[in-house]
Amino acid sequence: MNKKKIKKMKKREKSKFLGLFKKLYQILDKTIVTPISRFIFNISDRLKSNSNKIEKILNRPNVLLYISLIFAIGMFFLVDKEVINLVENEAEIIANQPVTVLYNKEAYVVEGLVENVDIILTGNKSAIYLAKQLGDHEVVLDLTDYEPSDTPYRVKLTYNQTVDSIKYKIDPTYVTVTIKNKVSKLSSISYELLNENKLNEKLSVENVELSKSEVVVKGSEDALDQIATVKALIDLQNPDYTDAGTYETDNIPLAAYDKDGNLLENVEIVPSTISASITLDTYKASVPIKVLTTGSLVTGSAISSITINGANSYNVDIYGEKSVIDNISSVPVTIDISDLGNGGSKTYNVTVAKPNGVRYISETNAKIIVSFGEEKQKTLNISAISNKNLDDRLKVNLTDANAIAVQVKGVQSVIDSITEENISAYVDLAGYTPGDYEVELKIDNDDPRVSYVITNKVKIKIIDK
Repeated sequence: MNKKKIKKMKKREKSKFLGLFKKLYQILDKTIVTPISRFIFNISDRLKSNSNKIEKILNRPNVLLYISLIFAIGMFFLVDKEVINLVENEAEIIANQPVTVLYNKEAYVVEGLVENVDIILTGNKSAIYLAKQLGDHEVVLDLTDYEPSDTPYRVKLTYNQTVDSIKYKIDPTYVTVTIKNKVSKLSSISYELLNENKLNEKLSVENVELSKSEVVVKGSEDALDQIATVKALIDLQNPDYTDAGTYETDNIPLAAYDKDGNLLENVEIVPSTISASITLDTYKASVPIKVLTTGSLVTGSAISSITINGANSYNVDIYGEKSVIDNISSVPVTIDISDLGNGGSKTYNVTVAKPNGVRYISETNAKIIVSFGEEKQKTLNISAISNKNLDDRLKVNLTDANAIAVQVKGVQSVIDSITEENISAYVDLAGYTPGDYEVELKIDNDDPRVSYVITNKVKIKIIDK
């Protein structure tokens, strides 16, 4: 605060005291001087012998002024010494004042610190006002004389009091801290993409190259033992990320996490930020819409045809990361066919949902028309049977050389086009151990126009390789 402001505040305070003095004089004149004068006049009136001398003294204009001045000065000292308090005390809170902590930050770690405290000032209004204007309100926690210890210390906070006539209190007054030696170690870093949903839907992150693979982490030994990973937090909500290409980004913050994914606040990472090269690309694939059904048709009916937006097969474009898109072969939609099939057709207007990991899909709605006909059936003998989910240390053999009979159901035109080669049959051997078994035959079927019925089981023998 500059000298002019301080001078103005002192002048303002002086004028306040002068005003108080004038009011005090008027009160004294009315309540003390005038009654005393009347009292003396009455005495002098009665004491005839000394009346002339007293009258002469009281008739002098300066006498009453001197008497008033004496009483005023006396009252001033009584008020100043707080023997008489003419102004009520007040309290005011200075909230959320930062705490300055003094300790060797290179050598020690302190746990249990408070960042902010409240300062409660108590006194008369003018003194509180002066204290608020003149003070920097610095609250200090001095730990310079403390050594590392597993036993917590209870330390008092201090405040630089600027006006002696007021009382102050810090809330909290004491803090309990633990001082530990600071250690350091190297830690590998990975990255995490933030606000990926804010990135242009047709863009995806193809590659990220960090400027460093390791950083130094510092803290107490207990804190460093909790670190499970250190991540560079890359925010994709960046107005520069508009097109495919490679972008150089600086000041990417680093953060340490424990095994449960909780952020660790009591560790220091050096450096605290790094740079990265981020490559954005547009990757897409064209995949068909796959119609799935729930419910059952009326007995004797089957689906004769399914069209999607007027075509027997309809593809949509999906966008996203290559690793995700390459594992998606179709986009499913589900329709309910319960109790349908008595001739005619059924129209569905469906929503095409994005599969997990897909950022953008070219179509979100589709019109599906399902036609129905009379159900027919035929039998095919299946000999080509594969297995799934068998332990890699085992192998399986079919012990029954006979083919398995499979009934194929659907309208005549559909089942006529199905041969043994069109059927993908398998047995699921998850959890099986060496031995002889009879297991169910299953068929991969992604055509809702067809259903398969298998009555016999497959005999197999599982042995060690």
